[in-house]
Amino acid sequence: MSTSPLGQKDIDKVFGKNETVDLEKVVKELNDNYKNSAMYIKDIGSGFLMVTRKDFEPYISKLIPSKKLILSNAALEVLAIIAYKQPISRIDVEAIRGVDCKGVIKNLLSKKLVKIQGREDSIGKALLYKTTDNYLKHFGISNLSDMPTPHELSDIESSQN
Repeated sequence: MSTSPLGQKDIDKVFGKNETVDLEKVVKELNDNYKNSAMYIKDIGSGFLMVTRKDFEPYISKLIPSKKLILSNAALEVLAIIAYKQPISRIDVEAIRGVDCKGVIKNLLSKKLVKIQGREDSIGKALLYKTTDNYLKHFGISNLSDMPTPHELSDIESSQN
C-alpha cells in the first residue's frame, strides 16, 4: 500500500529487471477480482493507486477523518490556468489573471499540486509550472485528457444561465 501512485519502475524495484511483470495487465486482473469490493485500483497519472469506491466515503470518513484540501478562489483559478496551459510561466499566468500570482503559486507548490517543469528558453529564463500526479489524485482524474475541454465548460456554463 502506498499513499502515492506506483508505476512500472516501482514494481521493477520489487521484482527486479529479470522478473518484469506487466503492471497494466495485473491491475486489470486485480480490478476484475475486486469488482464486488469496496476497493479498486485506479490509474492516476503515471501510476496506480488502490482507492475505495465513492459509495463508501461516508463510512470511511467517520473512521478516518480526511484532511480537506481547502483552496481559495485565486488558487483554483491559478490551478485551472496551469492545468489547461501547462507548462506555463508565472508571468503568463499573471497576464491571464491580471494580478500578481507569486504567493498563490508558492502555496500550490507547497501543497504539491503543481511543480516546476523547467525554464523558458527566452530571456530571463522564467520558471515553467505544471500540475502533479497529486493534482490528478485530488481531483479524481486519471490524466489531463479527462478534464473537460474549454468547449464543454462553456456548454455547461451556458446551460446554467
